[in-house]
Amino acid sequence: MGILEGKKLLITGVLMDSSIAFHVAKLAQEQGATVVLTSFGRTMKITSTIAKRLPTTPEVIELDVTDKEHLDTLADRLTEHVDSLDGVLHSIGFAPPGAFDFMAGEWDDVATAVHVSAYSLKALAVAAEPLMAEGGSVVGLTFDAKFAWPVYDWMGVAKAAFESTNRYLARDLGPKNIRCNLVSAGPIRTTAAKSIPGFETFENTWNERAPLGWDVRDPEPAAKACVAFLSDWFPATTGEILHVDGGVHAMGQ
Repeated sequence: MGILEGKKLLITGVLMDSSIAFHVAKLAQEQGATVVLTSFGRTMKITSTIAKRLPTTPEVIELDVTDKEHLDTLADRLTEHVDSLDGVLHSIGFAPPGAFDFMAGEWDDVATAVHVSAYSLKALAVAAEPLMAEGGSVVGLTFDAKFAWPVYDWMGVAKAAFESTNRYLARDLGPKNIRCNLVSAGPIRTTAAKSIPGFETFENTWNERAPLGWDVRDPEPAAKACVAFLSDWFPATTGEILHVDGGVHAMGQ
């Protein structure tokens, strides 16, 4: 019997079978969960194709986290496939190219980054809440926002907002028995990573700095942490950020 036996999960961000979200979905199914995926627009076809590589092909529903109608109707549309939710994975991030130049970045680009990559955590949690009457777990993926990283620029600022959003969600959803936690993963070769100019800066140095070593091609350690947070094994933990980065966060610069 798996640690997610009987649980129903909504998982966002499955675009490649190398992504953390894909491996969360895979491990969740192997641990007994029913999974529903989200995608939107032109990526719906991609997600539906990748979904067939999971142990059981899940339903895929449309969700653009910046679209109010999509969010307002999410719970109703989900009930066509599940009668409740026990957990939600937020694996969503985007910033326009202009946001990766800190000094030259314009507000329109920064606003998009913050909306998609930070505010969406609150928006998704609120949209899913009606189906979480018995409580549950909201888990998000971050990249340690304590530092000013090379090339990350306004996306780093958006991640700082994301991490703060998680703490406020933990405060406001805790009385409803909904836990909100983040996994701070080291760099992984994902779709999001490919959109970051100079991402190889992280790839080339992370393994050297990680006491445990780090493989940018292996999303499974981060996925396992997400699955643990989605389970009942952290019943009294909320507002937390768990680092799965080979130990880099604890090392001096």
